[in-house]
Amino acid sequence: MNRGFYTIMAAQFLSSLADNALLFVAIDLLITMKAPDSLAPLLKLSFVLFYVLLAAFVGAFADALPKGRVMFIANLIKIAGCALLFFRVHPLLAYAVVGFGAAVYSPAKYGILTELLPAEKLVEANGWIEGLTVMSIILGTVMGGALVSKAGSSFLLGFDFPFIDTGITTTTEAALSVVVGVYVLAAWFNRRIPDTGAKYEHQQRNPAKLITDFANCSATLWKDKLGQISLAVTTLFWGAGATLQFIVLKWAEKSLHMTLDKATSLIGIVALGVAIGAAASAKMIPLKKSLTVIPLGIAMGLVVMCMTMVHTTWLAYPLLTLIGILSGFFVVPMNALLQHRGHVLMSAGHSIAVQNFNENLSILTMLALYAVMITLKLDLNVIIVLFGASVAGIMYMIMRKHAANQREHDSLALIGEHKH
Repeated sequence: MNRGFYTIMAAQFLSSLADNALLFVAIDLLITMKAPDSLAPLLKLSFVLFYVLLAAFVGAFADALPKGRVMFIANLIKIAGCALLFFRVHPLLAYAVVGFGAAVYSPAKYGILTELLPAEKLVEANGWIEGLTVMSIILGTVMGGALVSKAGSSFLLGFDFPFIDTGITTTTEAALSVVVGVYVLAAWFNRRIPDTGAKYEHQQRNPAKLITDFANCSATLWKDKLGQISLAVTTLFWGAGATLQFIVLKWAEKSLHMTLDKATSLIGIVALGVAIGAAASAKMIPLKKSLTVIPLGIAMGLVVMCMTMVHTTWLAYPLLTLIGILSGFFVVPMNALLQHRGHVLMSAGHSIAVQNFNENLSILTMLALYAVMITLKLDLNVIIVLFGASVAGIMYMIMRKHAANQREHDSLALIGEHKH
């Protein structure tokens, strides 16, 4: 791996770290505002909205400029979104602006890998990106929890700069200042990303043409026998992962009687499991064998249902670690396969845009359903069982579909042999 790769990793890590810390600062702000419970999952929903709305355009934008510059512009948008919270803008709106920046950032951060590295290094590079993204989720979650905790906020407010009146008087402002600082550092790394010299043919500017082009790319990936399976799995994984974050927070409060700053450590535990699973599968599963990991998705859904029987932290930690390991182990090979198919069938930026659109549509749908269940005051254990059962059920259907594809492929190959 070359120096450019490590610069991308540093920028990616810091930007994602700030995104994750900001989520918990915003959740804490909603609690302070005495907002209804259903608004917390809507925060994440507002964040991913632009991933879905801009999917047809961000891929072309990422391919039109050097990727480092695209990532720098995206980070400036995130800083602007964060700054809105200082001016008492509603957290849902401010976090949506940060999501807008993240949507612009995503195709560039993945697309640059295919420009910088040969195909055989993509699984390893994905292992790195997933591993670091998960580390940033763990540390961002812990950082968010620490920033809103009593000890963290009093420490930050105790800071005194000689001759400078910062004007920061509330715990939220102090926490936000730290998050903005991390975004600024990420932007500095973005400026140091080398230009890979990759040039794509003149990018389409006409919105209608872009949407048609995007629809064609989407159809191509969904029709591809390997593309459709890997896309279905990663789509389900991200939707489930985002919802699980909020289920774990609620479960920590109801079953384990934890406050928000303590509950964030549990999300860190799941993410740590994902990192272990991701690292293990990057080492053990070559691209050719990537589809063998699908049954682990079914197992993950079933293990999630065990949460209803756990009421102590010493049981909660190993259970959440196991959920994380199963998730990480099956998502990395699927991601690598999806990128490989995307790169073979179309340009990197476009395939990532299709992936983002589907994954974030899944997050929107599952979080909206969760918010509805919370509003209907459904018992948390019922929600957990419904969630685990649907993940396991959908994964089983994907596995059956893959087996059917294989049989079809084998019979076509046989017909071909008979013709010869």
